[in-house]
Amino acid sequence: MIRNGKQYLDSLKDNRCIYINGEKVDDVTTHPAFRGITQSFATLYDLAADPANDMIYTTEDGTTANKVFMIPRCREELAIRRRAITKWAEATCGFAGRSPDHVAAFLAGFASSPEVFGEYKQNVLDFYQYARDEDLFVTYVIIPPQVDRSKAAHEQEEKYLPVGVLEERKDGIVVRGSQMLGTSTAVSNYLFVSCITPLRPGDEDYAISFVLPIDTPGLKLYPRPAYATGKESTFDYPLSTQFDESDSLVVFNDVFIPWKHVFTYKNIEATRAQFHETPAHLLGNNQAQIRLCTKLKFTIGVARKITAMGGTDKFPQVQERLGELASLAATVEGMLLASEYECTVDKNGTARPNARFLYGIVGMQDQIYAGVIKILRELVGGGVLQLPSSYHEMVNPETKDDIRQYIRASSVDSEARIQLYRLAWDIIGSEFAGRHQQYEMFYNGAPFVVRGHAYRNYGYHEPLEIVDRFLGSYTLPKALLKEE
Repeated sequence: MIRNGKQYLDSLKDNRCIYINGEKVDDVTTHPAFRGITQSFATLYDLAADPANDMIYTTEDGTTANKVFMIPRCREELAIRRRAITKWAEATCGFAGRSPDHVAAFLAGFASSPEVFGEYKQNVLDFYQYARDEDLFVTYVIIPPQVDRSKAAHEQEEKYLPVGVLEERKDGIVVRGSQMLGTSTAVSNYLFVSCITPLRPGDEDYAISFVLPIDTPGLKLYPRPAYATGKESTFDYPLSTQFDESDSLVVFNDVFIPWKHVFTYKNIEATRAQFHETPAHLLGNNQAQIRLCTKLKFTIGVARKITAMGGTDKFPQVQERLGELASLAATVEGMLLASEYECTVDKNGTARPNARFLYGIVGMQDQIYAGVIKILRELVGGGVLQLPSSYHEMVNPETKDDIRQYIRASSVDSEARIQLYRLAWDIIGSEFAGRHQQYEMFYNGAPFVVRGHAYRNYGYHEPLEIVDRFLGSYTLPKALLKEE
């Protein structure tokens, strides 16, 4: 079933337990904190459901599904998948970091290598097929809360701070604790729960992975402050009002998980292997870089329009900065395409993006996005600070003439200039903008973690062979040779 936007919105009207600003949310589709993002995600589902957009494929089981769930079998299928994901990324301008295609990629990776899950492999296959065929929105929480990061999970002062097994029953397990960072979880259907950070001996009770519906009894969500709340106009805050996907602390108050929803259980090695011995981490990060590529294109498009509007794009120093933006965006796109072109096919017949190029760009993501934002800040200058407080000054008879006279550009009217600069502010200066700078900095974890992926996957044997070959191409001076 390829569901449409209305079906997605209807699926959110359940008994989920979400607290924001001290109150329980009755309906995420109408609440000011979530209304904008649910409507944006509904648009994605409508887009995918339209055959004209070519986002539907026939699965290996003969069903039809959204291409974001594809298990790619060759380079061509990686390209097909990329084009589908790009359509969704363009619909959100790349600002929805955990849209429904993200965890769909992880699930596809899990299902492509079910043997990694041992006795629970059928659970993985069954849930992947269910999520794919029902077109579910699945999010994840895979990071423990930051209470005392110097200690392992089992060394914390209280046993159930990270989510762990409280009780094992014949029909399933009961878990207690919490996990972060539930981006978009408040507006999703199912939650995948695990731990991607390294676990140590003694952490077996926390070495688990499972899925559960968002409205499961005992599951509670505590989102951060909503950047959409209080923003009455999309004109004034075009990104905040539409793409604030929320981030939540997820609490498990003795939540029951049936065995059919368990993927790994008290197994440190399997919990680690699910991410890195399957293609899951590669496919998930492939989706993430497709999104980032789109986000950078959108951002430098804003920079280009602003400089053209003010006529500064004719200045050599401005062209230099625009050229730097172009180089950064082209680097991300080029590495993304290289990882696709140089893909490998594993023993299970799954096409894996080339890890050297994929993790190479993942390792630079924090610097690249910060660099793009810094340049955009320079190019917009003080213009983003001298804007009316809201669109009301543009329509109030007592103020509108002043606004139209003094806040404009030589090439466009006041409305067009303010609209573009409002968009720029929502990229560089609003609460929404600040969250995105922090988010991209830690999108894949701490910088040393993501650069560790690049280090481990580069393939240093090639450069070392080049160096060794050169060192072996000439002889040492006789004075350095050992006498026989």
